[in-house]
Amino acid sequence: MKTKKIPMRRCVGCMESKPKNEMIRIAGYEGEVSIDLTGKAKGRGIYLCPDKECFQKAQKRRAIGRSLEMDIAPEQLEKLFEELKKYEKQN
Repeated sequence: MKTKKIPMRRCVGCMESKPKNEMIRIAGYEGEVSIDLTGKAKGRGIYLCPDKECFQKAQKRRAIGRSLEMDIAPEQLEKLFEELKKYEKQN
């Protein structure tokens, strides 16, 4: 029996590779940044662990804008991080 390959993605916060289904995808398309729960939104996507520390690291390193190859307004980033808090895993 063949084992199914699990797609891995690297978190832009901690830089660790983890299974895609355990992470949050953030899509950037035409200047808009959004949390993509389906994994099918248009545009370039980046992944983050659902972890406060990873959110903070990504924010500090400006990893989201750089990885999406777009300029993101500070207000837009702030809104994104507020929204991300809803998906944060409780330890």
